[in-house]
Amino acid sequence: MIEYRDTLAGVEEAQLRGFFVGWPHPPSPAHHLRMLHGSRHVWLALDGEQVVGFVNAISDGFMTAYIPLLEVLPAWQGRGIGTELMRRMLDSLRVYYNIDLMCDPDVQPFYARLGMRPVGGMVVRHDMSAIHQTTPAGE
Repeated sequence: MIEYRDTLAGVEEAQLRGFFVGWPHPPSPAHHLRMLHGSRHVWLALDGEQVVGFVNAISDGFMTAYIPLLEVLPAWQGRGIGTELMRRMLDSLRVYYNIDLMCDPDVQPFYARLGMRPVGGMVVRHDMSAIHQTTPAGE
């Protein structure tokens, strides 16, 4: 049975293996955990001790939130876990004026079913292999 929770309490790197399938330079479990800790909101899906899905949001804490990642491990996809994670996250963010998310066109129908709508946007994506070797100033 899948358990959903909005805390990282007790989560360790070993529980975050297998995510970022298909990424050319996926973050390590250590970087993944660091990213989750740096998020303002997190929802996890666990099957026993294994994290099988997650969604995170970063925010100014007042007006705007951005959902950068929603992932479900391949073996658990197709079971409604991603939908449930997004429902819980959108509920957590209901007080914000802006809730933004960037996605590829092929998954827009998934997010539309949850009440989101397409808008234009721009992005810069850097080579993750270079980013993993550096630490932001002051850290």
